[in-house]
Amino acid sequence: MVEIISIRFKNGGKEYYFNPNGIQFQVGDGVIVDTTRGMEYAQCVRANNMVDEIELTAPLRPVVRKATPEDAKAAERNKGREMQALEICQRKVEEHGLDMKLVSAEYSFDGSKILFFFTSEGRVDFRALVKDLASTLHARIELRQIGVRDEAKLLGGLGICGRPFCCAQFLDEFQPVSIKMAKTQNLSLNPTKISGTCGRLMCCLKYEQDAYEDLVKRAPKQESFVETPDGAGTVSGVNLLRQTAQVRLESDPESPRTYHNCELCVVRSGKGRRPEGYVEPPLEELAKLRRQEEDSVPTEEDSLAAAIEAAFPSRERWEEPEGEERRHSRRNHRRRPGKGEGGEQSRMDQPQAERPREEGAKPNHNNRRRRRRPNRGGGKAQG
Repeated sequence: MVEIISIRFKNGGKEYYFNPNGIQFQVGDGVIVDTTRGMEYAQCVRANNMVDEIELTAPLRPVVRKATPEDAKAAERNKGREMQALEICQRKVEEHGLDMKLVSAEYSFDGSKILFFFTSEGRVDFRALVKDLASTLHARIELRQIGVRDEAKLLGGLGICGRPFCCAQFLDEFQPVSIKMAKTQNLSLNPTKISGTCGRLMCCLKYEQDAYEDLVKRAPKQESFVETPDGAGTVSGVNLLRQTAQVRLESDPESPRTYHNCELCVVRSGKGRRPEGYVEPPLEELAKLRRQEEDSVPTEEDSLAAAIEAAFPSRERWEEPEGEERRHSRRNHRRRPGKGEGGEQSRMDQPQAERPREEGAKPNHNNRRRRRRPNRGGGKAQG
C-alpha cells in the first residue's frame, strides 16, 4: 500500500496521484507540484489515503510543498495574463493569415512558458508565428492542436439537456461513441438530436449502452416467428425498456397484441416466415406461457396505490377484529347470493358453511347441500 493524494490542475480535469511526502492535505488545499512542464499550481481533491500499488500506472512524483496565499495570488494573476496573451496571439494569427482557431492559453506557474491551444481542419505551419509571439511576450511559446471535443471541454457550456457539459464537469477521458449505440437504444438517427454542441455524438450515449445490450439479448428480434399464449405470430415491434414485444397473430393479424418477453417462445429468429412443416401446439399447451399474476411486474398505478395505502391506512385496519362467523354472516347479510345460469349459486357467493370442505376436514352434518358442487364456469352443476 502507498500513501497518495489526488490533485487537479483545473475544474473538470483529470485526477493525478502524487506522493504527499509526509504532508497532511485536506480537500481544497493548494498544492505546488513538479511536472514535465515545470512547477505547477494544483488543487487537492482527495485527502491522504492508501491505495494498492497495482493501481499506479507510473512512478509517483512527490509534492514540492503546500501552497501559500501568495501562490494562490500568483495563480490568479496568471489567469488575468492569459486573456491578454490570447488577444495578442489572435492579432498575430490574423497578421500571418493562418487558418486556425484559438481556444485558450495557459501560463506556467512561474510565468516563463505560455501554451496556446487551437483547432484547425488541417496541418498549420506556425513556425513564424511562434518566433513573433516569443519576441512580443518574452516567454517560451508552445502551440498545441486539439480536436473539437477537447475544445468543448476547455470552453464549457450547456448541453441540449440544460446541464453543463459532462466533459467539462466530471469526464476524465473521452470514451469512444458510435452510431451503433444510437441504433441499439432505438434513438432517432437525426444528427441534430444525437450530436452535442461540439458536433460529435453525445458522450451520454455511452452511459446506458451496457444496460441496453443486456436487454437486447433477452428480447426477440424484429420479424421473428414466435409462439404466444394466444397462438403463433410474428413480432412487429419491441420495447426494450418495458421488456415487451408486439406480435401479429396468424389468427388475427389486424390487431397486434403486446406480450412480455417471458411469454414468447422464439421458433425462428428474425426471419419473419413460418417454418416449413411447423405444427402449432394446442392452445392448452401454449397457455402455459402466460405469466402468473404473482410474477407480473407492478404498474405505476399499483405502486401509487401502495404508497397511498402506506401513508393513509384504511379504516378497516383500525377496527376491532371480529370472529370469523360474525364477519361471514355480516358479509352474507349485505350481499345476497346470486344465481348462475343453471340456477346454482356461484362459488364466491356461497356462505362459508356451504363451500366444499377441504381434504381431511370434519364434515358438517347440518349442511345438506355440501354434496352439490358447482362447476368452475358458474353453469349448471353435474350429477
